[in-house]
Formats: sequence, C-alpha cells, structure tokens
Amino acid sequence: MLRNLTRMQTDLSSDSRRQLLNAVTDLFLLDEDPNEASKEHYGNIAVTSLPHLADDDRKGYADRVAAIPTLPRNVATTLGTDSNADVARLVLKLSPVLTDTDLAAIAVSQSQQHLAAIADRARLSESVTDILVERGDQTVLHTVSANEGAAFSDKGFDRLLERGDGDAAIAGNLARRSDLAPQRAERVLRIVEQLSEGGASQGPASPESASLARQARQQRLEVKLLLADLATKTREVDDVLTMLADEDRAYHLAQVLGQIAGITVEQALRVLMQRDASGIAVTCRSLGIGPTAFRALLQLRARRLYFSQSDIDDDVDGYAKLDLATAERTLRFLKLRTKIA
Repeated sequence: MLRNLTRMQTDLSSDSRRQLLNAVTDLFLLDEDPNEASKEHYGNIAVTSLPHLADDDRKGYADRVAAIPTLPRNVATTLGTDSNADVARLVLKLSPVLTDTDLAAIAVSQSQQHLAAIADRARLSESVTDILVERGDQTVLHTVSANEGAAFSDKGFDRLLERGDGDAAIAGNLARRSDLAPQRAERVLRIVEQLSEGGASQGPASPESASLARQARQQRLEVKLLLADLATKTREVDDVLTMLADEDRAYHLAQVLGQIAGITVEQALRVLMQRDASGIAVTCRSLGIGPTAFRALLQLRARRLYFSQSDIDDDVDGYAKLDLATAERTLRFLKLRTKIA
C-alpha cells in the first residue's frame, strides 16, 4: 500500500495531504519493526507532504512522531531542520533517530531556538556540545550547562567557562553537576566563590552559588559513601537506587549502577536515559533489583523523557516477565564489549 501511495497524484490540497499523511502514519505505526522498503516509502510520502502543510499541522505531526525509534531518518532530519523552531523542537529534544552528525549539522546551521532544543536532549556527545557552547546564546548555555547528560570535551568545557564568565546561572549549574572530574570541579568552585563575593557581571552576586557549591561537594562525597556502604553490604542496593531516583539524581544513579554492574558510567547513563527501557530493565534484572526500585527509576525517566504513567506500568509488567538468565547473558555481553573497547 505504501508503495502505491507514493505514486499518487502530486496536486493534492494541503488538507488532503494532511489527511493522507495522518492515515499513512497510522498504518506505519502499526508495525513495530518495519522493513527498510516500508520505511523508505513512508519517508518519501512524509517528506513530500510536509512542505505543503501549515505550521500547526507540521507541528502536530512532528510532536506525534518525535520519539518514534522507527521513524525514517530523512523524516527526522526534515522535521529537525524546519525553519519554524516550534515544529522542530520536540524532534530535536527527543528523537532517537537523529545521529550526532545530524545534530551537529543542525546546530551549525539553525536558529538559537533549534540549539536550545538540542541542548535539552537527555544525552549529548562532546562533538555536539562543542558546537552548542560556541554558537549558543545565553539560553542555550544555561540549558546545556545544567544538562547532566551533556558531555564536554576539554576544549568545550574551557569555552563554556570563557563564554559564561561572570554569569552566576552558568556557574551555579556547573556547581550542581555531579559528573565533573576533580580538576573541573575545583575550577568551578573557585568561580562560584568569586561570584559569591560579588564578582558577577550578569545576574546578582549570590550566596546561593556558594550554597550550591557546598551541596555539589556534599553530594559527590555522599555517592562515595553510598558506594562504600554497598561494597560492605551495610545498605541495600534497592534502597540506594530508590533514594537517588526520587531525588532525580540521574548521574549519581549511573555511577551506582555502573559500579555494581561492572560497566562504565557512560554505559550506565546510556541505558538509563535511552527511550527504550529494555537496556535499564536488563541491567536491573541481572542485578536482582526489585520492582519497587525499578519503578522509581522509570519515574525518573518519565520526568526526563516525558513518559506517561501507562508507559511506566507497561514497563513494570514487562520487567516482571523478563527472564533472569537472558538478562544476565546480555549484561555479560555488555561487559565483554567494555573490556574489548
């Protein structure tokens, strides 16, 4: 059917194209694992129809398909580069289809509103944040500096500090981050202390900045103590994970998961924050994490990735049915890949 639809006459009205695209999308989404031919035909229909739709119609379509993992890449890039940032926003924020190369190209060429949406993604690579901190305005810099899923190269981190010089909000965001290496953390703390003494050129000099710095230090120390307690079995893993999830501390969660699962923090953060819950389910199941703690992790993901309560319930039900032996084999494979790398 999709093949035939691509051959339809091209003089359809805007409303007819909208109805056609919605109908074909309904059909396309029925297949959870479409083959490449179906994706190609659907993609052709979508990218041909989109330029003829009104802004509101394009936005409605984009919001509907933004998080779909089977969306053809040409559709995702078409939506992500839409000149109307409201159309592009949710795709840039949520789409698992867009690659680092796609995001970098968009960040180089599109508006500040596009950059702000990219800066709010659950995870960002160094190559993308390099561009964001170079091109981004204050809104982009504030967003990316607060995003614990954003990785920074040494060059990018230096540039962020340079462009954020005197900005109390950026300094505070960085002070709150739990993923900073010791050298970076010390640099940030020095900046925060200077700002708290009245050196901010943008925004008020704030005692709050010093408080945030102290909080960041305390949380880093707390994680070390939690890991030590887990090693000596004086705390239960489920209790620690639930506490961190309830406090919305995604990076600290990744640190704990990585330590007890024998994988890197980056791998743990990836499985925690990717839209497909299978990775975090496999990891937790292999570690013997109970359903209550697993639900707490899913609720953290829902807050970050805009999942509904029904999505959480479905994933908890699936978790209960997940075979332990399968989960353990999958985690062993992930560890093997880590050693090889």
